Amino acid sequence: MTDNLPPIRRIVTGIDASGRSRIVEDAPASSIRTVAERPGYRAVNVWRTEETPVRIGAPDTTANHKGILPPKKGTILRIIDFPPEPKDTQELKGMLHATFGGIYNDAAHDKGARHPGMHTTQTVDYAIILEGEIWAVMDEGETLMRAGDVLIQRGTNHAWANRSARTARIAFVLIDGS
Repeated sequence: MTDNLPPIRRIVTGIDASGRSRIVEDAPASSIRTVAERPGYRAVNVWRTEETPVRIGAPDTTANHKGILPPKKGTILRIIDFPPEPKDTQELKGMLHATFGGIYNDAAHDKGARHPGMHTTQTVDYAIILEGEIWAVMDEGETLMRAGDVLIQRGTNHAWANRSARTARIAFVLIDGS
């Protein structure tokens, strides 16, 4: 069984002309990426920054974002729905090769690794499990993560394996690194 999780609601604050705080946006996030070969997979780019330090009033540029990596010296907040993996390893390989050959072609995809989704990014990532459970797979070892768990990913080769029967939802903050 898979879950059809609700859309991501994005609420953005700002300062009005008189210097008072207010909500400037309250709507479903609209920068959504899917992969036709991977039904149920949905990556939602919620917000990104393009520099450090961040300009507080910088405009929204998530619609311009391509790939997995944040901008140089920037960040990206992304929420991904991971459907359960198929049991057939060839089918899984096809899905993940389509993902990394399409929307994430800027990742260092390790096609010969122990899991076909293994990849590396030059980033520090905070991965927060929001719904379900998922395995964080490393070159050496793996660990099961459940809602409320947080992983700090520091530029290592890794993959995400949803071996359950339900969709897993993860919030990622990717920070450009060196």
